[in-house]
Amino acid sequence: MTYAGPAAADAPGTRTGGVPHVPADFTWPLCAECDGPMQFVAQVSLADAGLLSIFMCQNDPGLCEEWDATAGGNHAYVFGADAVHFPVPPADDGVTALDETCAVDYEELPTGDYLDAADDWHKRTGRPKREVLGQIGGRPLWLQSDETPVCDGCNRPMAFVVQLEEGHNHRTSANFGGGGCGYAFHCAPCSTAAFLWQC
Repeated sequence: MTYAGPAAADAPGTRTGGVPHVPADFTWPLCAECDGPMQFVAQVSLADAGLLSIFMCQNDPGLCEEWDATAGGNHAYVFGADAVHFPVPPADDGVTALDETCAVDYEELPTGDYLDAADDWHKRTGRPKREVLGQIGGRPLWLQSDETPVCDGCNRPMAFVVQLEEGHNHRTSANFGGGGCGYAFHCAPCSTAAFLWQC
């Protein structure tokens, strides 16, 4: 996944930032720790399975355990074809949006190693490595130990969907602890999702 320039806040498909596409009955998620509204980070197209949308708390970074998949400081959803609405975030002092909406390009590379693929892309294109925004599919490159979440519905490990870098510009990027990566997972049979980050 590479940076493809600015995008409209309501652009369809995979992007970082902007406003999520959601069903009509969607309620903006609140942090279980501080009770403030969460920040919308990204939506990722799951092809025929809809959209995976990622939120995390940024009201008190580092204090609400937004890095943990189960602590309540982040939330991931899987939305179907009815995700056509654009919600208005709660009106209070919470941090609900990134400072930039970024389009995403995809490039399939022959190597199975994420770091090698990013290096190869940088050398071939001459573009900054910071413009590599992550990877769809494959295997996650854990910065610490494997933290693959288990689905609450079926008690099985979730399938890896996407690894996200913080972004191409440190002034507008997501906050995964300063140089960290986010990881999102999906259980298709249970229509559940989970998110965490490591640094």
